[in-house]
Amino acid sequence: MIVDERRAKILRISEELGFVSLQRLVTEIDASESTIRRDLEYLDTIGQIQRTRGGASFLGDSLSDFDARKTRASFEKQQIARRTADLICSGETVLLDGGTTTLEVARYLTGKSLQILTNSLPIASLLMNRPEVELIFIGGYVYPKTGVALGEQAVEALRKMHAGRLVMSTGGITAEGLFNSNALLVDTERQMIRTADRVTLVADSSKFGQRALAKLCPLTDVHEIVTDDGVSDEWRAVMESANVRMEVVTR
Repeated sequence: MIVDERRAKILRISEELGFVSLQRLVTEIDASESTIRRDLEYLDTIGQIQRTRGGASFLGDSLSDFDARKTRASFEKQQIARRTADLICSGETVLLDGGTTTLEVARYLTGKSLQILTNSLPIASLLMNRPEVELIFIGGYVYPKTGVALGEQAVEALRKMHAGRLVMSTGGITAEGLFNSNALLVDTERQMIRTADRVTLVADSSKFGQRALAKLCPLTDVHEIVTDDGVSDEWRAVMESANVRMEVVTR
């Protein structure tokens, strides 16, 4: 079992139980006690669990089930996705991050001749039979709740790629930057940002002012944000001061 897969499994078990003993992890994961201890130390350092005497307690935010989040795709997300797709021209190489809003973006790319890179199995499944799309899937450990490839293998694959544009979502936006709800995603997303010339963030207005567990990047890493008209004038001013262009869709 690779290290990312093992640590993700530790998180799943600790999330389900709230508290899990060291010996139970050794048994269920079939790894040595010293290996599990090192994994727990790492997960404690990034704030996902708290090590306790004889085990660990879960602290991190859950990566909620992708299908459940997909059914909650709002009208605003669909409007954001449609506008984002309008920004993308035929012939572009586009990197699509995993998420419900980016999946909606993929739906609106019909008919455009594109090279699409993605680490999302739902997006890859949607686009794989479209003749106008050259699809490249970024491999790695696939997190089972979201169908998104994460970890060292995904990061290494991204280092060898280049995209004109990254379309990504986020767990929260503050004046400090972007945040995500699970630290296992952040390293992969940071490499995505380095891989692309332009970063387009898709986020509905509810994400503004929200802080999630792990900081992803400063606002200055983002070139444009596509959002709905629920965003306040104060947030528009914050984005203008960070030199981030805002595309606001109206109902």
